[in-house]
Amino acid sequence: MKLKTLIGAGDHIMGFTLPFAIIGIIMNIIYPQFFTMNMGFLRIILGFIFLLTGVPIWLISVVQLIIYIPKNKLITTGPFAIVLHPIYSSVAILVIPGVSFLFDTWVGFGIGIILYIFSRIFSVKEDKKLNDIFSNEYQLYRSKVLLPWL
Repeated sequence: MKLKTLIGAGDHIMGFTLPFAIIGIIMNIIYPQFFTMNMGFLRIILGFIFLLTGVPIWLISVVQLIIYIPKNKLITTGPFAIVLHPIYSSVAILVIPGVSFLFDTWVGFGIGIILYIFSRIFSVKEDKKLNDIFSNEYQLYRSKVLLPWL
């Protein structure tokens, strides 16, 4: 298994997202009054709901990658049957916002949006690579994914 194959576009996505995350976190520390949610206990409940949904999706997806990539098999089941890139999507849409709820700050939602945007930009290259490797099988898989845009 080649590490670059396993990473996919993740290194590019994180490389572009990280500066925004750092700036957002620093701004939150300096000016917390602008980023506080003030949602009371509801934010704790929502944070746990987001995390209890997002972390298992992320974990199952990572385990599937570790199992299937060395076998050179296309992953079409589990979270991959629902979205094309469940690792990126689960972190951007569920995990980071979930943590944001728990820390009572809107910053995580901004970071999640930035991460989602960069994942859409850089996953195009990953999709092309998968299409080159798996050809018709990948096209068929893409046509069956429930939420391909997510």
